[in-house]
Amino acid sequence: MENVQAGCKILSILTCHYRPGFHGDDIVVLYALCGRIGHMSLWQTIAADIAVATGAQAELRQQGSVSGGCINRAQRIRYGDAEYFVKLNDADQAEMFAAEFEGLKALQQCTALRIPAPICHGEDGQSAYLVMENLDLGGRGNPVALGEGLAAMHRITQDRYGWHRDNTIGSTPQVNTLSDDWIAFYRDRRLRFQLELAARNGAGSRLLSQGEQLLAGFHVLFDNYTPEASLLHGDLWSGNYAYTTSGEPAIFDPAVYYGDREADLAMTELFGGFGREFYSAYENAWPLDPGYRVRKTLYNLYHILNHFNLFGGGYAGQAQGMIDALLSEVQ
Repeated sequence: MENVQAGCKILSILTCHYRPGFHGDDIVVLYALCGRIGHMSLWQTIAADIAVATGAQAELRQQGSVSGGCINRAQRIRYGDAEYFVKLNDADQAEMFAAEFEGLKALQQCTALRIPAPICHGEDGQSAYLVMENLDLGGRGNPVALGEGLAAMHRITQDRYGWHRDNTIGSTPQVNTLSDDWIAFYRDRRLRFQLELAARNGAGSRLLSQGEQLLAGFHVLFDNYTPEASLLHGDLWSGNYAYTTSGEPAIFDPAVYYGDREADLAMTELFGGFGREFYSAYENAWPLDPGYRVRKTLYNLYHILNHFNLFGGGYAGQAQGMIDALLSEVQ
């Protein structure tokens, strides 16, 4: 215990001299010194990374568990005067958090929505972590501002579909290899990927064979429609938005990529929780193509297949019903 306390003391002394010119090599020395004196705990590692990211040296305190969903554990911490939200998982999930860190930074291009600022991420050999700004949520907000904000975010575009890196949808890998062809991207990186997982997870032969038919034929749903490659949240269900106590619309827990904005809108309808004012505001800001009425089922099929691959159960039947409905439109 004395060695651990000594290591923590040296860590405190070294990091209190942090300046903007502090180099990565200095951090390696800092960690090496602490490693020789006493093993740093997870929270000492996180505190050191926050110090490097923010340039502030302070005490980390008020660790308290909060809901982290079905994938991660979560804690709310106070570091000096700042409050942070920390996601935790096993060390082998460090890349998942690295991708989410970059996704949050990408979403911050949109100033019309509140995005928690990512602070740092890493792993200590046993646990992976992602530290972000803690937002004070739970306020009553304006769904019009949420709809207009999402439309503004979708106005942020790039030339190609996908993203510069892969990430995850839930805990499932999400392949984002860039493409000039939206139909090919959605067919191969989204639906085919999930159908292949479903085959390994015991999906029935009818679902798989008709899924292949859909892959071969859904291109007709895009006749006279070529979407822009919009910045997407990627996992926009009602659990991933809220209002701050000051009423700002906030979104979080993204699975970012650039694609058809209809994919985000479709997921808002999948489990409900958004409301008429939200949709009216979005459509007033950027009207949807009439073909969205059918294509939204195509986009939500991706998420239902993913839910089958994650949780099993009745999602296979729901996916089958969606495939049947889509095949009736394309045949």
